Amino acid sequence: MANMEKLSGVDITRKRIGLLVTPELCMGCRGCQVACKEWNKLPADRTSNSGTYENPPDLNANTWNKIKFIEPKEKKGQEWLFISQRCMHCGDPGCLRICPVPGAIGKTRDGAVVYNKAKCIGCKLCSVGCPFDIPRFDKNTKISKCHLCFDRTPAGLAPLCAKTCPTGAISYGDRDALIAKAKGMGYKSVYGENSLSGLGVLYAFKEAPEYYGFKGSPGLPGGVSFWRNFLKPLTAIGVGASVAGAFVHYLSIGPDEVTDEGGDA
Repeated sequence: MANMEKLSGVDITRKRIGLLVTPELCMGCRGCQVACKEWNKLPADRTSNSGTYENPPDLNANTWNKIKFIEPKEKKGQEWLFISQRCMHCGDPGCLRICPVPGAIGKTRDGAVVYNKAKCIGCKLCSVGCPFDIPRFDKNTKISKCHLCFDRTPAGLAPLCAKTCPTGAISYGDRDALIAKAKGMGYKSVYGENSLSGLGVLYAFKEAPEYYGFKGSPGLPGGVSFWRNFLKPLTAIGVGASVAGAFVHYLSIGPDEVTDEGGDA
């Protein structure tokens, strides 16, 4: 859906851009991984053989886009699916809702969810607010993730992952046009079309989302609304840091258990 902004007294319609990922077209070459690292000057990761061609094993501060290898259990015989894993650039981002620092996480006019490391305080609340487990943190505990190549798209350049993809498994463009494209190709569903006010990274699925390892109906974690409505305002009066720490501990680890001796279990 288009966003309306008022600039210099003139209403301007801004349409969201996005990516469309089509798993059945992906051949697992991982050119998109290499292109992402090259454009963003991200170093390679030292890994070890874990018995799978999938590498690295997970997203990290130096890997913002990776190809997951999935072997569906429902299929008879062997079949591999290759799924691009990255920030989903939600229309209503939980990371932005929950971040206690103004300007540390934001959205561009085109819908990309971006961040400012200089303002990030390393509280990691964004990881609590993300339903897709995307934010990762560098050695200084500053957020790192895909930013939809917001430093390329204003100049009319496609994100390098989409530009590099040899099979069209990752395509870039106007979000509404991408949805129409997927439906016109006969895919069963467009994952992310309406979830969280619409995802900026969409997936064309032939099967149910669970077949590809995705949640059927992604939504914001329950603690996000509680933080935004009750705890986040406390940061304005200088008592948010300790509250944030306690909040992250509670959501990620749970309450401390006390033994009969009075110490932590």
